[in-house]
Amino acid sequence: MSKNKTGKKMLDSRQKATLKRVMGLIKPHTLLMIVSFILAIGTVGLTLYAPIVAGKAIDAIIGAKKVDFSVVYPMALRFVIVIAATAVFQWLLSVINNHVTFSIIRNLRNRLFSHLQNMPLMYTDSNPTGAVINRVISDVDQLSDGLLMGFTQLFTGVVTIIGTLVIMILLKWQIAIIVIVLTPVSLFVARYIARKTFDMFQLQTDTRGEMTALVDEMVGNQKVVWAFNHKDDVVEQFGIINKNLKRCSQDAVFFSSLTNPCTRFVNSLVYVGVGLAGCLFAIGGGISVGVLTVFLSYANQYTKPFNEISGVIAELQNALACVARVFELLDEKEQEDDSRQMELTSRVKGAVEFKKVSFSYIPELPLMEDVNFKVLPGQHVAIVGPTGCGKSTLINLLMRFYDINYGSISLDGNNINTLRRKSVRDCYGMVLQETWLKNASVKDNIAYGKPDATLEEIIEVAKAVHADGFIRRLPDGYNTILGEDGGSLSQGQKQQLCIARVMLKLPPMLILDEATSSIDSRTELHIQHAFARLMKGRTSFVVAHRLQTIQDSDLILVMEDGAIVEKGTHEELLAMCGNYAELYYSQFAV
Repeated sequence: MSKNKTGKKMLDSRQKATLKRVMGLIKPHTLLMIVSFILAIGTVGLTLYAPIVAGKAIDAIIGAKKVDFSVVYPMALRFVIVIAATAVFQWLLSVINNHVTFSIIRNLRNRLFSHLQNMPLMYTDSNPTGAVINRVISDVDQLSDGLLMGFTQLFTGVVTIIGTLVIMILLKWQIAIIVIVLTPVSLFVARYIARKTFDMFQLQTDTRGEMTALVDEMVGNQKVVWAFNHKDDVVEQFGIINKNLKRCSQDAVFFSSLTNPCTRFVNSLVYVGVGLAGCLFAIGGGISVGVLTVFLSYANQYTKPFNEISGVIAELQNALACVARVFELLDEKEQEDDSRQMELTSRVKGAVEFKKVSFSYIPELPLMEDVNFKVLPGQHVAIVGPTGCGKSTLINLLMRFYDINYGSISLDGNNINTLRRKSVRDCYGMVLQETWLKNASVKDNIAYGKPDATLEEIIEVAKAVHADGFIRRLPDGYNTILGEDGGSLSQGQKQQLCIARVMLKLPPMLILDEATSSIDSRTELHIQHAFARLMKGRTSFVVAHRLQTIQDSDLILVMEDGAIVEKGTHEELLAMCGNYAELYYSQFAV
């Protein structure tokens, strides 16, 4: 079998699998779909009945000044009733189809968002944010457009084709044969083009996701781009992706747009064939002029759905290509369910132990190997070392953001892999070098970890971190709504709010990862005093580059290349004259 044939088979099987899953999304709405189908039949039935009524009225017009009004008037009234009933049926059909489509989209987006909340950090760390957002927003929107067109036009189109064909056979089967003979040509053209366009739309969707990822990344880091004068490079990079998107979009739309004119050409042949054959029968007395009118009307109604369906097929190809990416995201493996694991019920003392811990992000590239240390309740532990040595990774393991490959990490004697993740994370208050504030009031941001906190408690911790002053100078004080990621606040002010958030929660244990890196020295001194009060009696892990802030720590872990190369107190490590001493004297060299 040639590569081309193999590719086509794979493409067909992928389309079928995607279509099957889309049908699974529709299944809960089966009853409404049945009602929609009945309404579609009713709409088409009334639409097909209208030409018969018109044909009878035409046959009642015998000649000049020879009109049988006893037939024309009732037929005219019946025609108006049929048209009005058709309009009501179409309205109900649209209401139901809209309800089903947007219910499916709502449920799918809920599934996607819930799925993302259960995804391991490994996925979010290794995939561009913009590409993920594109799948949740744009790709799902494309599915809604495809479903809406499919429900609205595909149902009525199929029923119209079948209905008109049956009635034409009953009226004059000889003329109907012309339609039957020419129909497969139209179907073949539509099917051929549809198969060709799926992979084109797939490429278009992937490129659109690549563009969204770039825009999200560059807009979010615009200051860095400007600071390093990379604006022209970014514009050039965007231009390349935009050019690729233009090319693949043009190919996809152009090729899919061939469906309509091609099927219109075949359908015009059908109409001409019916007209010529009908005229010959009418001249020979085989049918009346009214019946000929009915046949021409049916020929037009019969061919019209083919044009609509060809447009629907192109839209469905795009929708299937988009929803395939959505299903890829849904198929990504979630974190293992930990609902059956233990919950920490007793008050956490804060004893932590690493035993022969090994971990790597990529199996073939080991990062941590045979890490061992023990922390007693209430001890203050500092973690130091050069950039990339594994300090943040160690914190991620403590919080169960990642699970270890080998060994064990215990909390109060309990292996954390046997505890629920939420239970482990509730034990820690965490302040990172990277700040995060949500689009909400200052008050709500501080109370993120303790939503039921009173305003007095919030103000108290704000004062403790010396944030109360700048908060009160904001337009609405504690009720000021912050924009995305803190809006116009300085980096130091954002960090003060994040520190206040942890202080308000009063967790049993603390993790401080360069928590005061963006704060001025004077404010840092005050915050250090506040931290000292907060850390009293609590096990604390402090990641630090400035060694003067951790000299009083009970235990200092010195890391290098994912391993703990030294551990002890400040004095003990200096006496070793090793890595820590080198780091220390490099900072305080005179």
